[in-house]
Amino acid sequence: MSDITVLLNESRAFKMSTATLDRAILAALPARCQVLSVRRHGKTNWSTGLKISVEIDGKKYGYFAKVVEREEYAGMSEAEYDGQVALATYIPDNIVAPVAWGFLEHDPSRSFFLTRFCHFIEYSPSNREVLAIVKKLHLSSVSPTGKFGFHVTTFYGPPPMINDWTDNWEEYFTRQFRANLVYAQQERGEDPELQNLSEEFIKKIIPRLLRPLQTGGRKIKPTLCHGDLWDGNIQIDVETKQPIMFDSCCFYGHNEMDLQCMGDPRYALGMDFIDLYKNEIGASEPKQDFYDRHTLYAIRNNICTAGMWPQWAPLLTTAKDEMRRLLSKYPDGLDGFKE
Repeated sequence: MSDITVLLNESRAFKMSTATLDRAILAALPARCQVLSVRRHGKTNWSTGLKISVEIDGKKYGYFAKVVEREEYAGMSEAEYDGQVALATYIPDNIVAPVAWGFLEHDPSRSFFLTRFCHFIEYSPSNREVLAIVKKLHLSSVSPTGKFGFHVTTFYGPPPMINDWTDNWEEYFTRQFRANLVYAQQERGEDPELQNLSEEFIKKIIPRLLRPLQTGGRKIKPTLCHGDLWDGNIQIDVETKQPIMFDSCCFYGHNEMDLQCMGDPRYALGMDFIDLYKNEIGASEPKQDFYDRHTLYAIRNNICTAGMWPQWAPLLTTAKDEMRRLLSKYPDGLDGFKE
């Protein structure tokens, strides 16, 4: 039985023998450190977290290793590492510092992402605190290619992002939207109503709301997006008292898409944050479409969430209702757009 299997079968308080910590993770730790203890710290359906306590020159430090246990998701570790490296370029004080990623030596079908351990306070930062960080990220970040995408596949939970570089934001979003519809139905069962509705939605609403962003002399900057920005992924560091963002799903995209996990009553960052963002950072032109673009991006988030978590399957109904609302508002699609 592997050390990871042991972790899965024991309680949260289970303390590993340091001798069973995979050698690839050991090699990624500082050379002079002595490992004092390893404990399980959190778990998802596809990964297990480890808190690693070490001593370096008489001082104690903590590291966190997220071990991805399923072979089909092994790329998550590289994706999270590269995403955190990109975020650190612009908001270094507000992200978990990436240390390393790699494949386990005892089982190369599994991977790990290693970072410094952060002690978090269990309450969300204020809207103003979050906005200051998001504003800095969105306004200062620059795509290395000048295009939308990312240099590796990143993951929105299990669903992979199709990050092939493109100049066209509508193209980027449409291919992702289609892939997420497939994923949700693979997990929750075929939904003919959703499929039929989404075809009309893709034909009419996505072009109506996204194409004007890059036509008629209008432009949008490919912005580094955290990609999974909700209150559960933003907490206060006990030591620095700074909000820290983690569990990123990075890509260079339309900055407004980074608001996709906000606004719904189930999120602490509600419509008051969306309003604050619009007022301080501004809406892309055409400005009058800002809230409907937010709805479009939120529909995509709801489809993914319904696919990931059985308890959120009713969000597919919410997504369909919002699709119908936008189709009713824009029955002619792009043909109805007036400059």
